Amino acid sequence: MLGQLIRFGIAGGISTVIYSAVYLPLVWWVFPDLAVAAVPFAFAVAVTCGFFLHSSWSFKGHGTRDNSGRQHLKFLIVQGFGLLLNALFTWVLADLLHYPEWVPLIPIVTVTPLATFALNRQWVFG
Repeated sequence: MLGQLIRFGIAGGISTVIYSAVYLPLVWWVFPDLAVAAVPFAFAVAVTCGFFLHSSWSFKGHGTRDNSGRQHLKFLIVQGFGLLLNALFTWVLADLLHYPEWVPLIPIVTVTPLATFALNRQWVFG
């Protein structure tokens, strides 16, 4: 499990860089008064990359792979939960409390990955 957690962290780091690269320009130039509006766009790009990284590397050799679409649906449900967490962090910290737009990235990088790791390992790729 430690190896999976390390690989998940590396893949998550890559996804985080992608998320930030989409999120920050959107909140600075497209949605300057409503940071939470940038979350779905950034999340969609990062989650697409994340699925391929996690399914082929992070959880490689763990559990089974299901090509019927059920596993993809489970992954999307878990990621939807992650999207809701990220939107909540962004809305509360950037939009309600008016912290700088980068501040929500702190719980997005720490809390969300731990929650989605546990769900992915047990339910999606378990």
